[in-house]
Amino acid sequence: MSGTAPAASALDVAGAIRRGDTTARAVAEAALAAIARVDPALGSFTAITRERALDEADAVDARRAAGDPLPPLAGVPYAVKNLFDVAGLATLAGSKVNADLPPSTRDATLVQRMRAGGAVLVGTLNMDEYAYGFTTENSHYGVTRNPHDSARVAGGSSGGSGAAVAARLVPLALGSDTNGSIRVPASLCGVWGLKPTFGRLSRHGTFPFVASLDHLGPFARTLPDLAACYDALQGADLDDPACAQRPVEPVSRVDPGVGALRVARLGGYFDAHLTAPAAAAVARACAALGVRRTVELPAAALGRAAAFVITASEGGALHLPTLRTRRADMEPLSRDRFAAGALVPAAWYLQAQRVRAWYRAQVRALFADVDVLVAAATPCPATPIGAEWLELPGQRVPLRPSLGLLAQPISCIGLPVVVAPMPGEGAGALPMGVQLIAAPWREDLCFRVAAALAASGAARAPLPSIHA
Repeated sequence: MSGTAPAASALDVAGAIRRGDTTARAVAEAALAAIARVDPALGSFTAITRERALDEADAVDARRAAGDPLPPLAGVPYAVKNLFDVAGLATLAGSKVNADLPPSTRDATLVQRMRAGGAVLVGTLNMDEYAYGFTTENSHYGVTRNPHDSARVAGGSSGGSGAAVAARLVPLALGSDTNGSIRVPASLCGVWGLKPTFGRLSRHGTFPFVASLDHLGPFARTLPDLAACYDALQGADLDDPACAQRPVEPVSRVDPGVGALRVARLGGYFDAHLTAPAAAAVARACAALGVRRTVELPAAALGRAAAFVITASEGGALHLPTLRTRRADMEPLSRDRFAAGALVPAAWYLQAQRVRAWYRAQVRALFADVDVLVAAATPCPATPIGAEWLELPGQRVPLRPSLGLLAQPISCIGLPVVVAPMPGEGAGALPMGVQLIAAPWREDLCFRVAAALAASGAARAPLPSIHA
């Protein structure tokens, strides 16, 4: 292994730098060259932080030359969704309006933690405007294309993050997930993704969407990389009131194996909205894990309905000033949804929060009898760019909101989820992700089952047609 290949895993890169097989600068230069060569056809990056990347890489090399111990992600290139504050850049959040903001003066908390972990920031990534979408068809900054088929979407709203990792441009990326915005692109791009428990990771220094639903988390091509990145991001943060004051709970050394864990497949609502490839992916995952039990998530459709109302209402209130002053500069789809959300009666919002609390209690009771739940992450593989409708068994539904059909009932109540990539079956088949879901604060169980699935060979990030 050269140590400079962009396709190398994060831990392989860090190990090569630690041994002296390569340098952090050489790795950063290789990543920057790959981005320049591949990304024009992909559209995952909106800014390249070349000078910063080389400065951070040189700092890693200086530490090694001085004989200082190197942190776990030393010299590993990564990128962030462009709603993260990056010192010196305006925080776009996918919008034309935000381009007029002054540059950030400091990094977001999670960017600071990545730097402390030795990682090297190479750029910021495309997304749906203000995170309100599932396809990353951004009219301001372009469409992010799926690395497995450039005529298809990468998912969203963290589409740039999923695509950049899948295309081997960076081994790690950070994104956000309010209603599925990590899990949808992880599924459609065929990479690992983590939506942690609500409140586990700090959101300080990121542009908000829905304060009561927003999560942040990583993408990776291998499960050990995902675990190492997550461990580097953990820790309480008083600057985020929602970030729980809990001890760091590392998952990097979680042993593979289901063992005595009670693992069940989610049926009912989660079976009713699957295309054939999605159903096949779940079946393969369950077969690999030896899962024979099926359970139902109580009132999943009600949970999704509550998420819709809360999202619309909080998002509309947040963007009401922009709707009043710069309506023409917003994307039509997000603009109209925010405008509708701003008109949601307060009574509807309060009722949605009541339903959400009731639903949370119902689901948490389920975890008295099961440890990890398995479900598809999306109802289908990646869809064509520009498509408006999705054909599901017995129904035709609007495509864009429906990509989150299986994600929203989970994020609504803040459960931790690891998305495991399942390669498609047959030549040209697209990947699909499955959700591994646990009770709040039990990311370790998600990773334990994910490790078993990876060890079986059923879950892996397949090599796409567009790659470095």
